[in-house]
Amino acid sequence: MHIISICGGSGSGKTTFADKVIKNVDQEVSILHMDSYYLPKPPTELKTTSGRPNFDHPDAFDWPLLKKHLSMLKKGLPVESPVYDFKKNQRKKATVTIHPTKVVLFEGIFTLYQEEIRNICDITAFLHVEADIRFIRRLHRDIEERGRSLDSVITQYYETVRPMYQKFLDPQRQYANFIVGEETDIAASILAAKVNQLFHTKSKIVTPKKRKK
Repeated sequence: MHIISICGGSGSGKTTFADKVIKNVDQEVSILHMDSYYLPKPPTELKTTSGRPNFDHPDAFDWPLLKKHLSMLKKGLPVESPVYDFKKNQRKKATVTIHPTKVVLFEGIFTLYQEEIRNICDITAFLHVEADIRFIRRLHRDIEERGRSLDSVITQYYETVRPMYQKFLDPQRQYANFIVGEETDIAASILAAKVNQLFHTKSKIVTPKKRKK
């Protein structure tokens, strides 16, 4: 079992990059989205001065459950991943079964934040995309998919997204095995080739040598 971490800021194209990798892999690959592991309700202590929830702080996530599920997948066990409702800002009762394929892609804004989780991952990537491109992508997504208004997206960007990226997100680059820029096609094909290699490589069983008397 191999877990590949794909980290990057909101709007950096993590899900798109993961999809490109999967399309170039000739075996089934599961994907675990960190966005699913927001706490059931936004913590009140993380609210901004204007009273808005801060979804871009590490403490907004359910770390114990995330670690448990990653460890289970690593052991070859299926997990019931939460489903988060971004329009209501709360976790749904429904869950989604994530099956333990030989390679699991794990994508999110803080996949490289905690050492314990980094140690579970076998390959780590960081998507480094300029702020203006990330903001435009986020703007389109939040308005079209999450029912947000233009003003709310802009306010959230200045209150939490931008400062949290600078404080918590960008420093995660140092833990990545490789960094991907805005053009992701070549990087995705290279990572997919590595994934295909993992599928076709059998684990070697090493027999301990007996000590000479």
